[in-house]
Amino acid sequence: MNLKDAYIGLEAYFSPRIIGEVNDQYIKIAKIKGQEVPWHNHENEDELFYIVEGTLLMEIENRPDLIMKKGDLFVVKKGVNHRVSSTEDCLIMLIESKTTEHIGKVKSAITKSIEEQLF
Repeated sequence: MNLKDAYIGLEAYFSPRIIGEVNDQYIKIAKIKGQEVPWHNHENEDELFYIVEGTLLMEIENRPDLIMKKGDLFVVKKGVNHRVSSTEDCLIMLIESKTTEHIGKVKSAITKSIEEQLF
């Protein structure tokens, strides 16, 4: 699989697509633009972010903001409140446990179930 080709046909922002799995982890891709993601955390799971294209603002509660660029990787530890945004198109890859809810226990207009994320 070519990672950049996996984004072909992915039109909706903030709507992860599962593109693979390794053991008990899903590999997901998503397009980010704007500030749709509410503050949230994942009580029991870490979440890996990898920037494929663009720039992502990673906000972590009680820490300085991170500006992530193409090639950057960051792991948000379980229980840490965070949110992401981008002013321009940003392509990200996520690696998350299969039990990880899209935006934790928070429900919003962008919340997607695992079933909605399957390719």
